[in-house]
Amino acid sequence: MRLQKTFLVALVGMFSFFGLSQEGMPVYSDYLTDNYYLIHPSMAGVANCAKVRLTARQQWFGVDDAPSLQTLSAHSRIGDGPSAIGAIVYNDENGFHSNTGAYITYAHHLLLSRNEVDLNMISFGLSAGFIQYKLDETSFLAPGDFDQLIAGIEQSATNFNIDVGMSYHFLDFYAHVTAKNILNNDGINFNEQGFQFNNLRTYLASVGNVFQKYGSDWSFEPSLMYMYRDATQESSIDVNIKAYREVDFGKVWGGLSYRRSLDGAQFLEGNTVSSQKLQYFTPFIGVDYNQFTFAYTYSYQANTINFNTGGFHQITLGYNFNCRREKYECNCPAIN
Repeated sequence: MRLQKTFLVALVGMFSFFGLSQEGMPVYSDYLTDNYYLIHPSMAGVANCAKVRLTARQQWFGVDDAPSLQTLSAHSRIGDGPSAIGAIVYNDENGFHSNTGAYITYAHHLLLSRNEVDLNMISFGLSAGFIQYKLDETSFLAPGDFDQLIAGIEQSATNFNIDVGMSYHFLDFYAHVTAKNILNNDGINFNEQGFQFNNLRTYLASVGNVFQKYGSDWSFEPSLMYMYRDATQESSIDVNIKAYREVDFGKVWGGLSYRRSLDGAQFLEGNTVSSQKLQYFTPFIGVDYNQFTFAYTYSYQANTINFNTGGFHQITLGYNFNCRREKYECNCPAIN
């Protein structure tokens, strides 16, 4: 039974390895650390400050060639007008696969209310950029071996793609919708039948609200995020709760995210067929100190069968600059 489980874990890992290594920048829970711009281009320049965010994520410490991700993002309003720009650079490595990307973003924010006191705003964003995929086959074969399916070189391909999104903010409420990687990319993975995984389209929808009792230093932000992958027809949902505490030097915040796949995977356990759904628990904590942001995120995969029980660690460093006065009378930390 142990051998069967090990084989199935390896099999699931292999398909995930080849299926997701070309998805572009992966979607984790780092958007909850004041970084919604990473997944929603319409959030570029929405805040009263220009923002720079640097993240580093490492999975499965102690496992060779474990997945890792680094991102650098920056975005800001253009002067005092409704337009904004942003940029994202990332590097994602997963075993023999890696992909590096760079995007630039234009966003436009339309105020629907008559004045800037009551927040009622709709935003549109467009990101365009390049993704370079790499597959290192140099160590696949021993010296003198030959396999017609393995070239034994480092293959690479560079593709252009686009993300589009829309956001709506009304007082303490917000909602975002984004389509990522809407163009087909050839990629580098294919089999002897010529099949290529070229559909990278991912659809995201987020909704949330911030609640605060009058006069209290505490505020609470429940939110949801739904994700759908077009090629594999997989979907998942994030259920999040975040708390903020106003302090003398800025703000302390933290929360918990629970991600659950809506599609089960079957596996053989003894003589019976069982099923499980991917699920992650992700606690996070952060502090805003003057114009700086520091955050730590930990993800734990809570499944009966998985590759490794070790956690996934991520650190976020941020800096805010060119800050303007807070315009809106709302509990809206992503904006004020």
